[in-house]
Amino acid sequence: MGVSTSVPEEGIALVTVDFPPVNALPVRGWYELAAAVRAAGADPGTRCVVLAAEGRGFNAGVDIKEMQRTDGHEALVGANRGCYEAFAAVYECEVPVVAAVQGFCLGGGIGLVGNADAVVAADDATFGLPELDRGALGAATHLARLVPQHLMRALYFTSRTATAEELHRHGSVWRVVPRAGLREAALELAGEIAAKDGTLLRLAKSAINGIDPVDVRRSYRFEQGFTFEANLTGVADRVRDTFGTDRTGKEEQR
Repeated sequence: MGVSTSVPEEGIALVTVDFPPVNALPVRGWYELAAAVRAAGADPGTRCVVLAAEGRGFNAGVDIKEMQRTDGHEALVGANRGCYEAFAAVYECEVPVVAAVQGFCLGGGIGLVGNADAVVAADDATFGLPELDRGALGAATHLARLVPQHLMRALYFTSRTATAEELHRHGSVWRVVPRAGLREAALELAGEIAAKDGTLLRLAKSAINGIDPVDVRRSYRFEQGFTFEANLTGVADRVRDTFGTDRTGKEEQR
C-alpha cells in the first residue's frame, strides 16, 4: 500500500498509487505521490512518466474520514497543501506525464489528471468533482482543462460526472480502451513519447508550460482560499457530516 515507482520499459517511469479501498489519499499519500513524480521526472534516464493506480478506481480524492477524526484544522491544512504539491508535481514534472485512468476519478483525481500531459482512460472511467457534496471547493482549475467552460460549471455545480467517452469527444482523453488493456495503452503512448530525445522533451515540456494561458498553481491556490472560508464558517463541517448518508439522513448501503 502506498506509492511505488517501477521502470517497465527503458525511458518510462511508472508511478503507481495504491491506497485501498478506493484510493482516497491521506495527507501523507499526497506528499508521497508528489515526491515520487518529482523524483521520476528528475531522473536523467526518464523521458516519460505514467501515473497509474491499482484497484477499483484511479482516485477518490482526499480521505474525508481522516479529516473527520482529526481535531482542529490540521488535516484540512495538510490535505490542501498535499494536494497542491501533488498537482504541481505532475504539472511541473520535467518530462511528459501520461495518466492511466480506470473507474472513478474524483476530486483530487481531477487535479492530477487535469495537470497531466495526456490521458488514456478505461471505458469504465468517470470524471467529476463532488466537492459541493463533500464540504469542499477546488480543482475547477483542473476540470476546466478537461472540458469546456460551461460544461465544467454544470458538472461542478451538480456534482455530476462525465464519462471517458465524453472527454474523448472533447479531445482531453487520448484513447478509451477496455479496462484490461489500459496499462498497455498508456505504456504504448508513453513509449512513443519516450522515443524522442530526452533533452528536447524536457525543453518542450518547459516551453509548453510557459505558454499556458492559466497559471495552474495560482488559480488552484485561489480556489483553496474559499475552501478555508467554508471551513472557518462551519458550512464545510455541516455538509461533510452528511457524507455517507442519503438525503434523509439514513446510512447509505455500501
